[in-house]
Amino acid sequence: MAAHIRCELRSRGNLPACILPTAIGLLVRTGWKHAYDPCMTLRIGIVSPGGKHVRNGNRTTALRWAKLLRGLGVHVFLEEAWSGREADMLVALHAGKSRASIERFAREAADRPLLIAATGTDIYGPLSPTVAASFACADRILVLQPLATDRLPEELRSRSRVLYQSVPRPARLPERPEDRIEVCVIANLRPVKDPLLAARAARRLPRSSTVQVTLIGGALDAALEAETQAELARNPRFSWAGELTRTRTLERLARSHVLVSSSRVEGGANVLFEALAFDVAILATRIEGSVGILGPSYPGLYEPGDDEALARLLARFESEDAYRTRLVAAGRRLAPLAEPTREREAWGALLAELGLTP
Repeated sequence: MAAHIRCELRSRGNLPACILPTAIGLLVRTGWKHAYDPCMTLRIGIVSPGGKHVRNGNRTTALRWAKLLRGLGVHVFLEEAWSGREADMLVALHAGKSRASIERFAREAADRPLLIAATGTDIYGPLSPTVAASFACADRILVLQPLATDRLPEELRSRSRVLYQSVPRPARLPERPEDRIEVCVIANLRPVKDPLLAARAARRLPRSSTVQVTLIGGALDAALEAETQAELARNPRFSWAGELTRTRTLERLARSHVLVSSSRVEGGANVLFEALAFDVAILATRIEGSVGILGPSYPGLYEPGDDEALARLLARFESEDAYRTRLVAAGRRLAPLAEPTREREAWGALLAELGLTP
């Protein structure tokens, strides 16, 4: 009942004053704010479905946020589902998959701030009742690029906050091959990622092309794994590295000339920020999750599923110096978005907005 009342009040934008269970103090304001014993360390839980052994964008985001928050003096713990562990605030990645944790926290810690990080599957396509119910419980909804806000129900948009993802830039980038064009695709084998699009595009290139495509990602779909094996058998320009550690993935990306992002739906791909930080040119599908980061006039966009258009862009990158220079320059202009200082400051401002002091 408490969780239902909490979510109903928030869905109407009318929040009650908070009486802290520790009786440290009473603080009232429009919105949501919390007071804490200044001698206590702020405790924040992050829920990331899938567990610590899963290597995907949500897990990468959870680990990065934990590191940034710890740098702000916060005690952070990560769980696959909220266990009831004491937390002054909960951050739940994926409104749909984290529904049980969201509902439990809303019920058992109704006075504590609850933040939900909206994923691409949460907000693109029809809004499911499960996702809508989760969003109704949130004090803030975190999105990874500004266009995602427009996908939220109108009454929830004021709770949305954009957090651009960040990647530390290496002090020195490795040398890249001069005798070929290395293209990197970082995507688990899932239909929504369309991971073989770059391989199909490479087959369209002229015989003289030196393009080599490497796919990095785990086999999460049996049918796509079979397609990948078939592609390997017929395409000498394609290789599959399988699932790699994050460190090895970034090493492969850093040695690449081009990153291809071929997703059909994306909330805001972390891999785009990795490419920006590593000065790797980006070719990406024209979807909101990419356009919201790169901008509508970015010169490396193509339509989802269009391997012919991608092949044309790869050919231009390989053969046209002016296009390659333009694409690289566009990425360098966007590189400040990936600065860790920017994301850390955004988290600091968000905590201050919620009345939380590390």
